Amino acid sequence: MDNTPATSPHEPELKELPTENGTLRYRESGEGPPLVLLHGSGPGVTGWRNFAGIMPAFAEHFRTFVLEFPGFGVSDDVDTPHPMVAAQTATRDFMDGMGLEKVHLLGNSMGGFIATAFAAVFPERVDKLVTIGGAGASLFAPTPSEGIVRLSEFVEDPTRDRLVDWLNSMVYDRALVTDEMIEERWAQAIAPGTLASSRAMYGRAALERMAAEAGDPETVPAWMSLRAVQAPTLVTWGRDDRVSPVDMSLIPMRLLPRGEIHIFPDCGHWVMIEQREAFESAVIAFLNRP
Repeated sequence: MDNTPATSPHEPELKELPTENGTLRYRESGEGPPLVLLHGSGPGVTGWRNFAGIMPAFAEHFRTFVLEFPGFGVSDDVDTPHPMVAAQTATRDFMDGMGLEKVHLLGNSMGGFIATAFAAVFPERVDKLVTIGGAGASLFAPTPSEGIVRLSEFVEDPTRDRLVDWLNSMVYDRALVTDEMIEERWAQAIAPGTLASSRAMYGRAALERMAAEAGDPETVPAWMSLRAVQAPTLVTWGRDDRVSPVDMSLIPMRLLPRGEIHIFPDCGHWVMIEQREAFESAVIAFLNRP
């Protein structure tokens, strides 16, 4: 279960949704058009840690859900070839189980890729789409990025110092990496199931496989599906992102039929945390736009 301490007395209850692929857990707040928030990956991540800060603002306008993906220590783990496969299935299972025919989708990092893929395959079920550092592919920056290298180093040799190195690569302002954050992340990151999920995504073997696929002329790049996304899409990015370099936004800027880009200064990979008020203002305006 999520061991995140309550950030306020108004923290929504962690609810359960049984599905044929295990129990999904989520938080819900607000009324209005449904908005589903999909979290990123990495040691000790949860949906609530990604989105606790912005949920109150969005709940003023939308029926807002924070979904917890399998493999990260909150929802039930499932036996799939890859955590992103489980996340794709969980997104569909959650919407079906909650009776949500059409939603706004907002995804951070991995969650952005999951949301984009869902919008491409099920265009009739996505009203508007928002991504945070999770779309496209890098054109100019070295691959893997600094943040992914730090992440891989941690999952191969999970020490507290390596966790701190990775957390520091996620932000522009290192003051955000507090002792409390480190302790919360550490406790969950080293849990056997969570660590196995992280290794499947970012271990040395996984990075070698990704590099081989990138160099294979028979491999169809994931970003090719961007043309199939019909929903109006807001791609957001931190200018100083060292995990997903900002040049990744150039491909979606060109390929998304109804896409627009907002880049936030003095900001790393966690736009919704480092530039929270500016992010809330831009995204809520976009989602409420007729």
